[in-house]
Amino acid sequence: MTESERPDTGELEKRIGYTFHNRYLLECALTHTSYANEQRIRKYEDYERLEFLGDAVLEMVSSEFLYEKYPGKREGELTKIRASLVCEPALAFCARDIDLERYIRLGKGEEAGGGRGKDSITSDVMEAVIGAMYLDSRDVSVPRSFILQYVLSDLEGKLLFYDAKSILQERCQKAGKTVSYEILGEEGPCHDKTYTVGVQVNGEETARGSGRSKKAAEQAAAYQTLLSWKKHENV
Repeated sequence: MTESERPDTGELEKRIGYTFHNRYLLECALTHTSYANEQRIRKYEDYERLEFLGDAVLEMVSSEFLYEKYPGKREGELTKIRASLVCEPALAFCARDIDLERYIRLGKGEEAGGGRGKDSITSDVMEAVIGAMYLDSRDVSVPRSFILQYVLSDLEGKLLFYDAKSILQERCQKAGKTVSYEILGEEGPCHDKTYTVGVQVNGEETARGSGRSKKAAEQAAAYQTLLSWKKHENV
């Protein structure tokens, strides 16, 4: 994606609900190292320092939120829940709700290698944007509002999705059943594939899922199985 093809960051500000006073901070948060290194004159820093700051803000806000929401849970349980909510795939999933990947500046090589679809990059940029929001406002309530809306909303549904494989495995083990996954198809170029996976319980397919990685597709298939079981339990 060339600079002229890149969408206006004003659209992103509308999506996140915050207008930057210092737009340079937002532009840095969206700049990958590969892009910064390709420029003869480094117009923007890359996002790594802002990512460091955003990670700390995210941990503090999510810890406070979970501490208040689950007064009966011990430290170990709260740590496990937080890890599920702010892990790389989870943040990348939330970032795509605001189409964050469309605004990232990538170097030509990283772009050609499918960097725009990588969870590792998208999740890092998500944290960098959080850091930029805090630094620009000097008010933790600004990134807190964003985090509550996009990262910590629909907690029950997200926890079920992020932990779907482990939850399905545990339920099947208790019932004496086996779980297996099978790749059913691949689409797209090597750097931007979409995988379709089927999940079998005791040898019978229970659901299918798609994702940009085999792991993501398996997670989606497990989630669909759990949703189906939950629906029948409520019938």
